[in-house]
Amino acid sequence: MAATVGLHLDPWQQFVLHGALGERAVGKGKPPKWSAFEVGVVTPRQNGKNGILEARELAGLFLFGERLILHSAHEFKTAQEAFRRVLFLVENNDDLRKRVARIRTSHGEEGIELRDGARLRFIARSTGSGRGFSADCVILDESYALSAEAMGALLPTLSALPNPQVWYTSSAGKRDSTQLMMIRDRGRAGGDPGLAYFEWSAPLESQADDPEAWAAANPALGIRIEAEFIEREFNALPISEFRRERLGIWDDESAGADWVIPIEAWQSCADAGSEIEDPVVFAPDVSIDRSWASISAAGLREDGLAGVEVIDYRRGTSWVVPRLAELVERHGALAVGVDPGGPCGSLIPELEQLGVPLVTMSARDIAQGCGAFYDAVVEQRVRHRDQPELNAAVGAARKRPLGDAWAWARKGASSEITTLISATVALKTYTEATASRPVDVASSVW
Repeated sequence: MAATVGLHLDPWQQFVLHGALGERAVGKGKPPKWSAFEVGVVTPRQNGKNGILEARELAGLFLFGERLILHSAHEFKTAQEAFRRVLFLVENNDDLRKRVARIRTSHGEEGIELRDGARLRFIARSTGSGRGFSADCVILDESYALSAEAMGALLPTLSALPNPQVWYTSSAGKRDSTQLMMIRDRGRAGGDPGLAYFEWSAPLESQADDPEAWAAANPALGIRIEAEFIEREFNALPISEFRRERLGIWDDESAGADWVIPIEAWQSCADAGSEIEDPVVFAPDVSIDRSWASISAAGLREDGLAGVEVIDYRRGTSWVVPRLAELVERHGALAVGVDPGGPCGSLIPELEQLGVPLVTMSARDIAQGCGAFYDAVVEQRVRHRDQPELNAAVGAARKRPLGDAWAWARKGASSEITTLISATVALKTYTEATASRPVDVASSVW
């Protein structure tokens, strides 16, 4: 049927439809039912998921006798585009067009109704969309954006039907794609007789520029997608975006792919029980909008390795100076490191008035400190306490050029990074403060 209306399916598309539409016997004299109540199809964009849905929807409408098919997408424009593609196929085939009673094109009412009353509707998902309908088939396109509320509105529409089916189609999920992740995890585990699951993705350890990884994740490579186009995408997209959109690697599985500090190295330096011994140094930092501030400490551990930890991390800035004064007095701190060119430079006059021993950082010092922090982590010469606020900052941080070196970039970071900056300055300050001490102490840090 698809071929007769000009919809020529690739082998991988035929494979999905063949597996998804298998039937099971339910008893003598009763019509068979779908083996799969749920169907999941996850593959990178532009491989042809829409062609599968178009074939399934036309078959449901014209072959299977389904009375209502609901096609939902996360945005109205996406649902509207899907409607236009199906409408083109119907209107350009005499046999199908003759069976159509009316076509609805008004905003939010897009759909096709046949003379026998069967309907295909296209809707944008919301907490209320789909309520009141009893659908034989529900299509949940772009399921990476599927919310629990939308599921609650749509799935009950299938409960009263004798042979319902729900489809989830998407590219690889994002960090908040919790509904699709549950489908993925069930599908990969196997053993669910009511779920047909199809996923194309590259191995997690794949190099993003490996053509073999491109082929593993894209079943339409050489048919609908050319390697030259993927190479252009690789050059244009951030690595994390390319891994999800073209290699099919989910965000929750590729954590650390775009970290400046390799995630494996950072995790290897974690020690929740890490303790640094006095004397230590402290360093504050303040976010650009001054909504957050942090204080970190650096020093030596009993085993001779350097240690860093976040001492305090709170909203606002009014607490920073008195807290630093308290910490310096309690621990007999060697120094407090401050970047006068950063947002916390405004704290310097008040700290000086309190007699806090300050070490100020030049731009060159900051660049050296960032490079040294990176090297210490990669070479496993520093330990941290696996604190969530510092882990998040390390994952969010990006680099900015600073002369012939680089420093942590506040702008462009995916979240606030004051804890990382204060830890970096603290470790650099400790090096400076111990430079006049026995050489073995300084060398054990750096």
